Amino acid sequence: MSTDPQELPKTIRLDGASNMRDIGGWPTRDGGTVKFGRVFRSAALMALTDQDQQRLAAIGLRTICDLRGTRESAQAPSRLTILAPRLHPLPIEPSIGASLRDLRKNSQFSGENVMDVLRNAYVAYALEWSHRYRAMFALLLQEEPLPLLFHCSAGKDRTGFGAALLLQTLGVPWEAVREDYLATNRLWEGDPVLAAELPPDVAAVMLSAHESWLTAAFDAIRATFGSFECYLQERIGIDAATRARLRALLVE
Repeated sequence: MSTDPQELPKTIRLDGASNMRDIGGWPTRDGGTVKFGRVFRSAALMALTDQDQQRLAAIGLRTICDLRGTRESAQAPSRLTILAPRLHPLPIEPSIGASLRDLRKNSQFSGENVMDVLRNAYVAYALEWSHRYRAMFALLLQEEPLPLLFHCSAGKDRTGFGAALLLQTLGVPWEAVREDYLATNRLWEGDPVLAAELPPDVAAVMLSAHESWLTAAFDAIRATFGSFECYLQERIGIDAATRARLRALLVE
């Protein structure tokens, strides 16, 4: 079901979805550890097998947050015929290039252009779509919906930023946040059909996670709000007391 528990991130092997992992196990700056079995991240769930759903039921999964855009989720609804979690659509629309398939339609994109577009997309996750992450954090704070899984299409960009935002809020050092984010490059199975239809330089960019995108988002947060803490309070609804409560739920 998972990798060696000493290896991070701890993965859950599914036949119908890749990049599925527990965000637990990462150390915090004050000597704590993010709890296992509370929050998970993954790629889209439209191809889950019955056995996959039974595996997810075995971990007690109660809540799923779907960060895909409205059209994306309608075209590929999550397959949850056995598993019966509470499903919360929190659509982050891929209107500025976050959708790999939408980007594919523009023949003018080169690898360099795609880097710029996705960098801008990450800044938009932080500044324009913060209300979706605020809603996800509100669910986490209720405790009853835990364990909770959040995902987008690849579990790479919208999900990657969300995971980094959560881990930073819990006090995980940037080096570990970075490691969790870049693990997508070995855990996500990618889209071979899409890759075959694209120039190699474009495919190499679009089908990978790049640290510079994540850094751009957090740089924009600090530039706009002065500090990460101010951003948390103003955009995510997490003040010092609420942050301590979230840590009590998710850190041991």
